[in-house]
Amino acid sequence: MLQGLEPTNCTVCCCTLANKILMVVFMILLIFAILFGNSVTLAVIFGTKHFHTPQGYLKASLATADLAVGIFVVPLSVYAEVSLLINGTTPEWTMRNSQDITFHPCIFIGPMFAGCTLVSITTIFLLTIERSIAVMRPLHKESVITKKRTTVLIVFSWLGSFLLAVTPIIFSKDISLEYNPCSRMCNYAVGGNGFPSHAWNILLLFPAFDFTLLGGTVVINVISLSTIRQHSKRRKHLAETDCQSISKPTFSDIKAAKTIGTLTLAFTASFTPIAVFVVGNVIGNEWCNFSFFAFWILATNSCWNVIIYSVRDQKFRHCAHQLLALPRAKNDANT
Repeated sequence: MLQGLEPTNCTVCCCTLANKILMVVFMILLIFAILFGNSVTLAVIFGTKHFHTPQGYLKASLATADLAVGIFVVPLSVYAEVSLLINGTTPEWTMRNSQDITFHPCIFIGPMFAGCTLVSITTIFLLTIERSIAVMRPLHKESVITKKRTTVLIVFSWLGSFLLAVTPIIFSKDISLEYNPCSRMCNYAVGGNGFPSHAWNILLLFPAFDFTLLGGTVVINVISLSTIRQHSKRRKHLAETDCQSISKPTFSDIKAAKTIGTLTLAFTASFTPIAVFVVGNVIGNEWCNFSFFAFWILATNSCWNVIIYSVRDQKFRHCAHQLLALPRAKNDANT
């Protein structure tokens, strides 16, 4: 969310040559981490029958959105910053917005990043709903949560998210896309004199929508975890009395619910700085240094999910280990 293309003050990421090099190295490492982590996630999910479930489909959707960030969003920033290092100046398109030139890379990359972020939020919300039903209504899980319904919801989440992502540039001529010299990333920008309030109102759709879903996700997670605690107490009581309950959630359902809770916490922590930055822009604060950290903290979240799965899900960790050990086993066999 920029307010024009005027020269900015020296930012913490680019004040010295060392800082610039470190920033480019960080971006390149982030690309490899995102591509590697999410490729492993997709390979495990699609290559293991155990994960061919509604929950597995949702995790694959989340990994695909994260993978798109590593394929499209971050590499453009690397290209711009490497050009700056080598040539002493960034490409011409970084100095102009999408309304000034016929084809601007940010006209594609900006909505791509926004759309993938929205897909991640809606997918985490759907994962939370799916796990809450499994925990609180275990007898209805198989009939309510089906692969077909999950696939339809995934398609609608992608369509709705990217429709919302392009809404600002469709419904307001005062909003464009540009390469932000503060965040070093393609962002929406408000032009015109006085920064029209209607344009800011449209941009505020993002944090409003995101925090509505995240708020609902947190509430549902709290309810699910409270239910899990109650079931744990009942398990102890039933074990002591040697009774059985036919409606209790399985251990795997409980474990998965806790994993989704961890995902929610991680995404909320990574998205909150962006929401604070947008609101700060609306009231007139540029926060150049803060914008860099806010946007790149959010981008870094794209490589965290595979780490969370590996730590929390023993089956996923085992399958990922087998997948990564397979090439080594083939090499040993050949030698």
